[in-house]
Amino acid sequence: MEVAQIAQLLSETLSPNSNVVRAASEALERLSVWPDFPFSLLSIAAGGENQGQKVAAATYLKNFTRRSINDDGTLSSKVSKEFKDQLMRALLQVEPAVLKVLVEAFRVIVAAEFVKQDSWPELVPDLRSAIQNSNLISNNADCQWKTINALTVLHALLRPFQYFLNPKVAKESVSPQLELIAKEVLVPLLSLFHHLVEKALATHDRTEMEMEKILLTVCKCIYFAVRSHMPSTLAPVLPSLCRDLIAILGSLSFDCAVNMEDGYLVRLKTGKRSLLIFCAFISRHRKHSDKLMPDIINCVLNILKYSRNISELDFLSDRVVSLAFDVISHIMETGPGWRLVSPHFTFLLDTAIFPALVMNEKDSAEWEEDADEYIRKNLPSDLEEISGWREDLFTARKSAINLLGVISMSKGPPVGTSSSGSSASSKRKKGEKDKRYGQRRFMGELFVLPFLSKFPIPSDANASQTRILNDYYGVLMAYGGLQDFLREQEPGYITSLVCTRVLPLYKMSVCLPYLVASANWVLGELAPCLPEEMSADVYSSLLKALAMPDKEDTSCYPVRVSAAGAIAKLLENDYAPPEWLPLLEVVIGRISNRDEESSILCQLLSSIVEAGDENVAFHIPYIVSSLVGAISKLIPANPEPWSQVVEQGFAALAVMAQSWENFMPEELEQNELSEKWASGRATVGRAFSALLQQAWLSPVHQLDQEGEASPPPSCIEDASTLLLSVMLSVTGSNVLLELKVSELLLVWADLIADWHAWEETEDLSVFNCIKEVVNLHSKYGLENFLVRRMPSPPAPPVPERSIIEGIGVFVSEAILQYPSATWRACSMVHLLLHVPSYSSETDGVKQSLAIAFSRGAFSRFREIRSKPCSLWKPLLLAISSCYLCYPHVVEGILEKGEGGGCAIWASALGFLLTSSCQYGLSATSEIKLIVMALSLVVERLLGLGNSSGGLLHDCFISLLEASVRLKEVLEEKEGDEDDGEAENDDNDDDDDDDEIEDYDEESEPEEHEETEEEFLDRYAKAAAALENGTVIEEGDEEDQDHETELGALEEVDQRRVVLSLIEKYHHVLIQGQALSLQVISRFLNAYPECSLYFQQSR
Repeated sequence: MEVAQIAQLLSETLSPNSNVVRAASEALERLSVWPDFPFSLLSIAAGGENQGQKVAAATYLKNFTRRSINDDGTLSSKVSKEFKDQLMRALLQVEPAVLKVLVEAFRVIVAAEFVKQDSWPELVPDLRSAIQNSNLISNNADCQWKTINALTVLHALLRPFQYFLNPKVAKESVSPQLELIAKEVLVPLLSLFHHLVEKALATHDRTEMEMEKILLTVCKCIYFAVRSHMPSTLAPVLPSLCRDLIAILGSLSFDCAVNMEDGYLVRLKTGKRSLLIFCAFISRHRKHSDKLMPDIINCVLNILKYSRNISELDFLSDRVVSLAFDVISHIMETGPGWRLVSPHFTFLLDTAIFPALVMNEKDSAEWEEDADEYIRKNLPSDLEEISGWREDLFTARKSAINLLGVISMSKGPPVGTSSSGSSASSKRKKGEKDKRYGQRRFMGELFVLPFLSKFPIPSDANASQTRILNDYYGVLMAYGGLQDFLREQEPGYITSLVCTRVLPLYKMSVCLPYLVASANWVLGELAPCLPEEMSADVYSSLLKALAMPDKEDTSCYPVRVSAAGAIAKLLENDYAPPEWLPLLEVVIGRISNRDEESSILCQLLSSIVEAGDENVAFHIPYIVSSLVGAISKLIPANPEPWSQVVEQGFAALAVMAQSWENFMPEELEQNELSEKWASGRATVGRAFSALLQQAWLSPVHQLDQEGEASPPPSCIEDASTLLLSVMLSVTGSNVLLELKVSELLLVWADLIADWHAWEETEDLSVFNCIKEVVNLHSKYGLENFLVRRMPSPPAPPVPERSIIEGIGVFVSEAILQYPSATWRACSMVHLLLHVPSYSSETDGVKQSLAIAFSRGAFSRFREIRSKPCSLWKPLLLAISSCYLCYPHVVEGILEKGEGGGCAIWASALGFLLTSSCQYGLSATSEIKLIVMALSLVVERLLGLGNSSGGLLHDCFISLLEASVRLKEVLEEKEGDEDDGEAENDDNDDDDDDDEIEDYDEESEPEEHEETEEEFLDRYAKAAAALENGTVIEEGDEEDQDHETELGALEEVDQRRVVLSLIEKYHHVLIQGQALSLQVISRFLNAYPECSLYFQQSR
């Protein structure tokens, strides 16, 4: 293969012409099957014509290597030693831009061969040799092996070992590979690291970029090596390593006058990594780090004194200070933590923690320039959606607040009494001594709160003094970090604190937005421990903040958002407002086109409705109309994805719809309440219908003239909840037409047919909607439900998908693709096939549904049939429903995919009836369905002349057992109903007494706190089950308890079907088969009228 040809194609992939790129990519794909293709890529990456070509070759090699990975993480074909040697040589020589990409290919091979299979024995020795002989280590300027490249390879090699590698093991030991790397490479490297640190720190006024990069890379390697494990050979050199890291941290400068050249920025990154290593030592390797803690503490205290300059620090310096706080927090959580840190408490609070909390110029600038970022950093709440771990949110202020919380929860030495107190207490009776004597009290009480109380609360008299305002901002931040400590105090303690130090801020005549926003956040943080008697004052203050308008020179957006977050936390902790309607009105009144704020208010509205329950349900018709009006103005006219406000608005409306449907007072029999509820339901239905028409029908009408059109597939699950509410409000055919239900259902059916954004629970509203659609059609006869009328000219006369056909696509896809929805989807199969009335003209629709359902169900069953599980039952019953409708068609489908498909299905049905099946049949409808299906199977086998096969014998035995089981279940059901009525009569008079006795006698069981060993053991077992494939998503248990809807099949007399079958074919079924006497005896006990046919078999 010509390397030049591949190089040319790689250059063409960089062309701005898409056609050229596509042709080159296709040509490379064809060439990739050749054995020497990866060697050519490697050659070009190391020695191409230009950097673009080299990076392209490295990128293609990376992707080519990734594509060769199997599902179990191994490579599809073993990588040759020759290629690995060439890859290593290339990695040691290439320029940084190429190295960054090429090392990703190396990581793939390392993970597959070295980490998983331990099959690259020469890797570690070769890497050690490469480091020793690299240019800076060997002091050979002509050496082509670059030290930084070799260390980058080591970094990539160690990356997988930063985590535990075998989740099936509760306590994982250090892997042999990591021990080997530590012994052969890391330990020798650390002695060299010491000399490099001395050399780097010897030049005080400048930094050498290459040297700084080496120090940073070595620190990254060490961090990966010790983050989870401690290699045995590394432990003895930890003291020396810590001294070097402390020296690096001591060289950092947080003086803003320092010129932040590139080399010094790398030094800051090295310092950050050093602090991460300290955190790992302290939290993961206590026995190795205890003796090192005093030196570590002194080191980080020298850093923390610079927190007074926090407003002037750049992001990286701020992160270093943040990690220094975190190191102290980790130490405080260890055994010797109190003894080591407590002497420094005064210094920490005065010089480090509080200065980090005080408001500064950076805060006010960020408030105005990027309010959302300010909120995320300083006023976080559950209403803020932050995806992933964002390092820029780990600020020095947050770490300082966390450390303050840790200090406040620590306990000092036992507190004694004075000598006079001892004398007085000695005169008391036994058991009446001072309870505080000898107790260890929280430092929050002894130290933190007294310190904070020194700062006066702002008032109208001192509101113009900036220092007082800034300091009190820090006080409020501190209060927000004391939640755990305050939770341990008496309610009166918290009441006094909030009433004297927080709530007065809301009553000032001068508006202080920065402080009010922080006060909102504090109230939210203290939500779990606020006394109920403060509810009125707390909510009136937060409502005032939630409605605060912007000032001329200051935005109050953070005030409103923090108030919303605080209210949500209060509701989450069952802290209810005295009145709900004012809160609802303020929230809805502020929902507008400001995307972020309105989105948060919609989330708050959902929380209010969920928490308020019946207290809010009375107001739902009113607030629904208001919210629909606000959202309708924000829905785009064109079919484009909806904004976040619209999506959150639909979510809030869905919560309201569910709350309204769940709210049906027992007093509904009273005419006044009944009429009021019916009127409210009609109002809700009309509002939702109008909103869905605007969302779904308007875009379609606008684009019909241009061709195919469909509304955006946004909020399907929430929109389905609204559509369900619309259908439930229908009271007659005139309302059906007025609300345009049929038109809405057509669009909805098309949307769900093409919907693939599945979740485990959110699809529940779609299935509920399907049930109501079928119910509505049974009552009023929906237009376009079974067959859709032909489109009007000039459109081609091709019938479009009807409502039930769209639903059928959704259900069959659910059965085939989504295990968590299997139960619900299979229950829809019975509903769609048996409940609607199909005519001869619409029989083709029913048959197409049966084909799709049986094909999907049997395909899914084949995938999981190797081991019985709870999904067997819904899948087999779904196939049975299809079989009862079109036996010959379904037989063809079962036999097509796999020979003997009918026998597999029928045998599995029989297994459901056996005692060895733990997922057996319990519902009457399920057993009825089995009886009818097996009867039809037996009859068709006899009709086809298969009277001597084993399948017929097995199916007939299963039919007899199912018939007996059905009669037993029916008799048990009748007995349970009689017993239930009698028990209700007997127990009515005793209910109140029993409840009181139960309350007195039964105490809440103590919640078992899981230990670390129990946690690790549980997760190890779960990981093993996942790897063995024994865990299958099976949906919620409640999905498995519903009765199967059989529709017209309910009218079938299963007893008559079975008896007529035996009467007609008994000479073949009984006389020609070897039947178990036990089965016959049980059947005849249930059906004695069949004794005549079984006489010769007994």
